Amino acid sequence: MTDAIVVGGGIIGLTAAVRLREAGLDVEVWSPGGPARTVSVVSAAVWYPSYTDYSPSVQRWALTAYDEFTRQQAAGVPGLALRPTRNVAMPTGDLWWAPPGLSVTGPSSAEFVAPLAEMAVYLPWLEEQVRVVRRSVSSLDDALAAAPLVVNASGLAARTLVPDDAVFPARGQIVLVRNPGLTESVRTPGAYVHPRSSDVVLGGTFEPGSWDLTPSAEVTDGILARTAALVPAVAGLEVLGSRVGLRPCRRGGPRVEREGRVIHAYGHGGAGMTLSWGCAAEVVRLAESQTPSPPTTV
Repeated sequence: MTDAIVVGGGIIGLTAAVRLREAGLDVEVWSPGGPARTVSVVSAAVWYPSYTDYSPSVQRWALTAYDEFTRQQAAGVPGLALRPTRNVAMPTGDLWWAPPGLSVTGPSSAEFVAPLAEMAVYLPWLEEQVRVVRRSVSSLDDALAAAPLVVNASGLAARTLVPDDAVFPARGQIVLVRNPGLTESVRTPGAYVHPRSSDVVLGGTFEPGSWDLTPSAEVTDGILARTAALVPAVAGLEVLGSRVGLRPCRRGGPRVEREGRVIHAYGHGGAGMTLSWGCAAEVVRLAESQTPSPPTTV
């Protein structure tokens, strides 16, 4: 018998499913298009709590995920790398998120090592650890009828499934260029450069409320100009394409709490990778609790 169903096959749903399975539960993940069709695939997936406010829970989740990605990378898990990273022209007065080894190099700059996940490789590795069923749901009741416990990691779909009108999209467009050998991630307000094994993710945009999935040539040109100003080495590199994803944001921050037989885990915005393994540990804790716990929202 299936002990738990995870609704949602992105990074939040898959990591929660892995941890629940490790805790001894028989777990099934329901995802209409499978992990390869989730917004997680579009993500640059570099560890950093982008557009995420401080709370003790968020801090704990982020640092737990940092440690886990670092451990997995050392163990040879595919799709992971550790990148030297520079934050430029960004406030350093409140570094609540700071990972081990961070160095403040100026009043608005810092350097640290950040885990990076190439989602086209890492998500399939996660998928191999659990049982994924291509299935959509129109109501959480569908899952509740099939298992005694449901994890709602449905991202933007939580807006209608819960329903929760605090959930909203934030459109993000990125540009992929061929990597000539860059290894350093650089980030500043309005632009970032994240090298992967064969390409470099150039970004990006944050457009709250936009549901438009069509890449804009004008936005692409703006990204190329801003990132070339930030890292001149990316100027003129072969453009491989542009992609658009809708970050699953939530006013008030991520919701990770238990409501009866449902554990909600959604609303992570652009920090899904950054909070993933920490939230997965929280999901297991909530699964082992027999009563609803106090909210852990921001």
